[in-house]
Parts: sequence; C-alpha cells; structure tokens
Amino acid sequence: MSGFQADYWQENYSDLKSMDAIGNVKDHVNYIRAFFSLENVDISSIADLGFGHGVLFRKLMKAYLPYKATGIEPSAFVFKKAKIDKWRPVPSTELSLLHMDLKTWCQTRDSHIYDLGICMSVFQYIKDTDLKIILPVLAKRFRYLYFTVPTDIEYQRQLEDHEFSDAWAIKRTQAQYIKLIKPYFTFVSNRVLESKLHFDESTTHFSELLYRF
Repeated sequence: MSGFQADYWQENYSDLKSMDAIGNVKDHVNYIRAFFSLENVDISSIADLGFGHGVLFRKLMKAYLPYKATGIEPSAFVFKKAKIDKWRPVPSTELSLLHMDLKTWCQTRDSHIYDLGICMSVFQYIKDTDLKIILPVLAKRFRYLYFTVPTDIEYQRQLEDHEFSDAWAIKRTQAQYIKLIKPYFTFVSNRVLESKLHFDESTTHFSELLYRF
C-alpha cells in the first residue's frame, strides 16, 4: 500500500462531514465504548492502522486515555498534519505516530499486544498477497479489531446513488473478505473482530456468538 498523494484526499474526502468516522465520529465512539463496556473488556492500548485525518483516533484516545497508543499512516499529505503534542490525550499516554504503510509496520519488531486496533477503510487498498502477510500479524498484535471495509456492492451503490467512484480501491465481495479474515479473526459483531490467537474459551465474553462462526 503506497501513500496517497493530495489528489486522493481532495477527491475522496472533499466533504469531510459526509465521511464515515468523521461526520459521525461520535456514533462510532459511543458504539465502541458501549460494546466493550457491556462485555467488561478493558481497553488500555489502541492502535489506528491508517489514521488519515485522525478524527476517530483522537476521539478514542480522549475517551479511553490509553497508556499506549500508536497511529500509522502512509500518506505524507495527511501525516505531516499530525502532531503528537496536540494529539496526546494526557501526558501519561505513550503516543507514537509512524509514517509507514500497514505491511511495513507488520514487518517491524513491535511485540506489543494491543487491546484494540482501528482498521477502517484500509483493506480495499491492499492487494491479496499483502493481506495474507498482514492478517496473521494483526492476529498476534491485537485482541480486538474495530473493522470496516466497503464491498463491491457498497461501491456500486455509491456510484448509483452519489456518482462516487474510488479509483484507488480494489473491489472485493463480502465472501472474499470473509475468506481472507476468518482464519485469524472471529466476527463477534458487525464491526468487531476478536483474534483467534488470543481467544480463550474459558474467559471470552462472546462464547455464545463464537460457536456460530
């Protein structure tokens, strides 16, 4: 995944308030907090795997005040706007902002296990061969992923309803994504994935759901 230049951001994010996880960022934060609170899951470390403008990442850090937070972003166009001093929610948060793509980050020696990873609208820009390298590493580094990706059907609806087409995206079916993800993660909600590597049947909060997948 190469870093997008200004034309990508100007074309795909021309109206920021209409973008998912920006205009409706409060809804995402409320959903995440309610979901994990209800299941008694502690979120003390967070990583955003392509933070873009950083809206959701910053809001989640303010909500959880994690002791460790990492954000990666391959695009120099938006990365240069990110400021650690402004983004760090409290002085005690160990915040790292890394200018690199997801595959490169997965090839680093970061051994930390994060409670929550944010991976929204990232996979559609990564080819299959790289996803097969990335996914087993994500399963090692994250207990849970908050995950979204548009499918081919969603892209077709965007084209028909809004005349929007993402020229940079790989259009995959839902079945293709499930086939790639399922060996490493369990779908415990519409947006939340649990790592199969860190799954413990005796302690999981999602045993009833897990048996269905």
